[in-house]
Amino acid sequence: MERAIESNELIERLPPHLKQYIKPQNYEEYTPINQAVWRYVMRKNVDYLSRVAHESYVDGLQRTGISIDEIPSMYGMNRILKEIGWAAVAVDGFIPPNAFMEFQAYKILVIASDIRQLEHIEYTPAPDIIHEGAGHAPIIASPDYAEYLRRFGEIGAKAISSAHDTEMYEAVRALSILKESEGSPAHKIAEAEERVLELQRKDVEPSEIALIRNLHWWTVEYGMVGAVEHPKIYGAGLLSSIGESEWCMKPEVKKIPYHIEAAYQDFDITQPQPQLYVTPDFAYLQEVLEEFANTMAVRKGGWRGLKKLIESKQIGTLELSTGLQVSGIFSRMIQNEDNEVVYFETEGETALAYREKELIGHGVQRHQNGFRSPLGKLKKINIAIENMGPRDLQAYNFYDGKAIAFEFESGITVKGMNVTGMRNLNGKLMLIQFTDCWVSYGNEILFSPDMGDFDMAVGKEIVSAFAGPADYHSFDLVTHKASANETIKVAPSEAEKRLNELYQKVRDIRRSGNKDLTRLPSIFEAVRMNHPSDWLLPLEIYELMYTTDSSFSLKVQEHLNDLQTSNPKIAHLIEGGIQLIQKKK
Repeated sequence: MERAIESNELIERLPPHLKQYIKPQNYEEYTPINQAVWRYVMRKNVDYLSRVAHESYVDGLQRTGISIDEIPSMYGMNRILKEIGWAAVAVDGFIPPNAFMEFQAYKILVIASDIRQLEHIEYTPAPDIIHEGAGHAPIIASPDYAEYLRRFGEIGAKAISSAHDTEMYEAVRALSILKESEGSPAHKIAEAEERVLELQRKDVEPSEIALIRNLHWWTVEYGMVGAVEHPKIYGAGLLSSIGESEWCMKPEVKKIPYHIEAAYQDFDITQPQPQLYVTPDFAYLQEVLEEFANTMAVRKGGWRGLKKLIESKQIGTLELSTGLQVSGIFSRMIQNEDNEVVYFETEGETALAYREKELIGHGVQRHQNGFRSPLGKLKKINIAIENMGPRDLQAYNFYDGKAIAFEFESGITVKGMNVTGMRNLNGKLMLIQFTDCWVSYGNEILFSPDMGDFDMAVGKEIVSAFAGPADYHSFDLVTHKASANETIKVAPSEAEKRLNELYQKVRDIRRSGNKDLTRLPSIFEAVRMNHPSDWLLPLEIYELMYTTDSSFSLKVQEHLNDLQTSNPKIAHLIEGGIQLIQKKK
């Protein structure tokens, strides 16, 4: 199918470390069976969700260019999403949580371009185009919700993760890949499920990314809106699952008024949710989000923020009271008796920035071997260094080109040749450079002249701590491998190829305006004889013939009834499809 590529400037503005996750949609790889799966789910959803989903959903399907009859092209979606200020990109399954959030902050919908297998037509733990395209995309037609999604991404991208989060991400990604790869051995899937359960059972203190991921799950993925007694669906996980969208409305699924405690409610992606949260409206979602953000290190800073960065073992940023931002992998801190941070260290490449822009001359080339600095006030001096003007500095012997020695209230001493200083836009000193410098704490040497020049950060306290670098240009965030697990592409068997050919023939007949229905009996016989367990293609044939040839349609319906009897697990899917056909006709 020829498709014109439609650009969207939001995608062009993405930084390279996000663009690395984008992959071509490869629309030609969707099989006729894939198209039939999409069509079945969408027809069922639109029929049912028009009654139970938030009013933005059905309107959003039209506004975002999502067709009921065929899998949407990302290019076509971008052409229409542009009108509401958003864009969409295709990715390979799960991507790291912080990257996912950052895409949202840029108003980009991340859409896993793969589609679930027919065997998992009701629900899959893996992200797929039904979940992302038919779940997330339509609801952003609501301006309040779209802004919540953007703001969530902005805050979530700053959330600090832990080593446990990385393990969990890889385990869930591996499980989803196996489940959606045809022919995956049952024992391999069982091992992957056990690995996820093992990590879920670990008694670890939840990180910021784990907590905000819970909020994301109970709102963006599984949220309900309105009155608790009569809620409407807006979460993409519910909107995209024909099983859970019906299950969630049953009285046995507990409905709880949404509040910040949802951040501490864990979830299991492999099971239907036993309870769901109901927000009175989309505006209230932002209230809870801001309440949660007030608990995060990005707003609180302090020793707890630094501790989270040290435990994450990933690139993060500290911002000091002067506005100086230090980005790197933090490895150590020293605290005083009041738990205040009086010294910190990074290891490996480090960069300094101010207002998210790297300070000239203070990138990773200068700080290849880490960065370290004392913090706080000087001993027996009432004024903080950051508040010292030129006369104050001279009064305390801070002369450029002169030797100086001073001691912090913490007991850390600095002795060296004062070279120069750097001030922020408000005139506060935020960095002082020394040569031939010694930094000591009791009997420990923290810095010595053989380590090069000493750049001392100036600041009384840590006001913010967050994940990632202050300036993403400072680090090479692209050349690392995104994940150890890549989506498995399995070549179809000969039988699958022949079944897809039959699906394509029926698809062509429908798209031609039902002009060649005489071909359907032979197609039906071929699927009945050679693919006796397939139920979706007979259902599509029944749809085309239901009002045209009653004797043939009865024969197809009898076959569908036999399939329901022989395979009770899919009986409700067949019955639901038949009822929809009869209702529409």
